[in-house]
Amino acid sequence: MKKILLSLLVLSSAVFFSCNSGGDDPKAVLSQFFDAMSKKDVAAARKLTTAESKSMLDMMEMGMKMSPSEAKADEKYDKSKMEFGEPKIEGDKATIAVKEKSSGEAMNFTLKKEGGSWKVAFDKNSMMNMGMEKMKEGGINASDSIGKAMDELKNMNMDSLKQGMEEGMKALDSATNELKKLENK
Repeated sequence: MKKILLSLLVLSSAVFFSCNSGGDDPKAVLSQFFDAMSKKDVAAARKLTTAESKSMLDMMEMGMKMSPSEAKADEKYDKSKMEFGEPKIEGDKATIAVKEKSSGEAMNFTLKKEGGSWKVAFDKNSMMNMGMEKMKEGGINASDSIGKAMDELKNMNMDSLKQGMEEGMKALDSATNELKKLENK
């Protein structure tokens, strides 16, 4: 009987901890996101980001495909060069400062609760807000023209941009093939 109870206890603990891995801790989720991004593992990064982040990750993935030579690890997300602050949680939103150790530069990453788990907000609005914060830190006053440009970016249709990039890649591939044919003559 004791063996059965011990087995049930071990099994239930394993199930509990496997279901609770990371999603309840915004700092752990951001750390996992940095791991995925440093490896350029967009599929893993998608699992850690908000639904709104899809188009931004699609664009990044397309850029990686356009430059296969850039397939090595991305040092921008190398955690050994970063220092993660403690999360500031306000309801379903968390902010975590991530400081680059060598330069001392810090960026505030936003996470949002989605489906009961913390997800990194890697969407265009969050990225623009991060950029605006950095401009303010640098003493740059965002004028009306910058504000208008940002509004235009917010309203940009990412699907049509993606389609345009895909068409451009096809044209570039065609041109490359034609050049190869000319070189072989």
